[in-house]
Amino acid sequence: MRMLKKQYIENQNIFNINRIKKLLREIWESISGTDQDFTKGSLSKAILLLSVPMVLEMIMESIFAVADIYFVSQLGADAIATVGITESLITIIYAIGIGLSSATTALVARRIGEKEREKASSTAFQAIITGIALSLIISVIGIVFAQDLLRMMGASDVIVNDMWLYTAIMLGSNVLIMLLFIINAIFRSAGDAAISMRVLILANALNIVLDPCLIFGIGPFPELGIVGAAVATSIGRGLAVIYQFYLLFRGNGRVVLKLKHCIPDFKIIGSILKLSIGSTLQMLIATTSWIFLVRIIARYGSDVVAGYTIGIRVIIFALLPSFGISNAAATLVGQNLGAKKPDRAERSVWFTSKVNFFFLGVLGTLMILFAEPIILFFADSPSIVESGVMCLEIISYGFLFYGVGMVLIHSFNGAGDTTTPAYINFVCFWMIEIPLAYFLATQAGWKQEGVYYAIIIAETLMTLVAAYFFKRGKWKLKEV
Repeated sequence: MRMLKKQYIENQNIFNINRIKKLLREIWESISGTDQDFTKGSLSKAILLLSVPMVLEMIMESIFAVADIYFVSQLGADAIATVGITESLITIIYAIGIGLSSATTALVARRIGEKEREKASSTAFQAIITGIALSLIISVIGIVFAQDLLRMMGASDVIVNDMWLYTAIMLGSNVLIMLLFIINAIFRSAGDAAISMRVLILANALNIVLDPCLIFGIGPFPELGIVGAAVATSIGRGLAVIYQFYLLFRGNGRVVLKLKHCIPDFKIIGSILKLSIGSTLQMLIATTSWIFLVRIIARYGSDVVAGYTIGIRVIIFALLPSFGISNAAATLVGQNLGAKKPDRAERSVWFTSKVNFFFLGVLGTLMILFAEPIILFFADSPSIVESGVMCLEIISYGFLFYGVGMVLIHSFNGAGDTTTPAYINFVCFWMIEIPLAYFLATQAGWKQEGVYYAIIIAETLMTLVAAYFFKRGKWKLKEV
């Protein structure tokens, strides 16, 4: 009996070791790149292969924000508030970039699922052309009206008169943000998620090195103050975009660009714009609601805005890996619908939702428990710390719902149904979140605390409504 028990334990140990080895091999495959067909085989393996590099990619994206705010925080509350207000304006660029990337994901993933790589490549370049054209318009507006935009957002005279160049540079270089979003969406939707990850590792490494050099004038670099943060970020993103184009034209991935693809195809551009209208609207609705929230918070002073800015940056850092997991669901939905496997597409969404639910549940708990030391890492002013801790603690209570909601919204977009999430966002964020935030902050006297509770309520409602419409299954019938 003892021998049998000992043999059983040894067999279990061998089994567990083999499982760990298998998991590590799959993680390495996901990071180094894979030629896996995501319309076949194990669903859990497909999600792992896509999620790991996408999560790392989103972590790299969030490091941009955290690195900037870490170095800029040493310049004072006005500098931090400048970054926060500018970031609120840039959310409109993010909305358009994410909208275009969602349309690109739906179209490219569907073509890859149909085994039409040539059409996928042509679609990819048309998306790039569309992004460049739109970004040029935004650049002109951002550079010319930077001070007016800051004034409109309720910024102090010091910010408007002395720190506006940071805003002008960040808005003027928006083409880099747009291309990073769109080209990485091309790689992800084709199943080459590891490439997107490597691009952002390069961009972040450059940004982290250049930030302190250009802000504080280390070594041969000029001391540019807050403007140095904008220059460093733009250089990092710019070189990453050059690397993206090199990879697209080199010819080793699933999507390969050739000179024949560089001719504008207005039929494909029309399809991209048509799809992106819904996804851009949903992002604009969500992100402009954040602008209104910042405008409400701004009435309580720069210290409160600075604390909010730090808190939101930390929250974004925590949530972006969850966006990566959600992007994996969008890719699987698009490719499996292209392969005429709607049931597999739906299973991938619910499986990914469970993963995200668990991940953000743990993360939200840690944020609540360690809110104060996290904020203290970025600031030591008592009033800024108090505001940041309040923001971080309250909003973290909604993390469980955020995870599921993100997967569902991304999955609609991956299917090419960009209209349903737009309606959901309009109701939850404009009709509920903004009025509720204003009422709780001003009429109920809760100040910025009321804004944070309004965020939880709106995000939770968004998740419940999205789950209802997803269960109805009309997204499976969407043709793109």
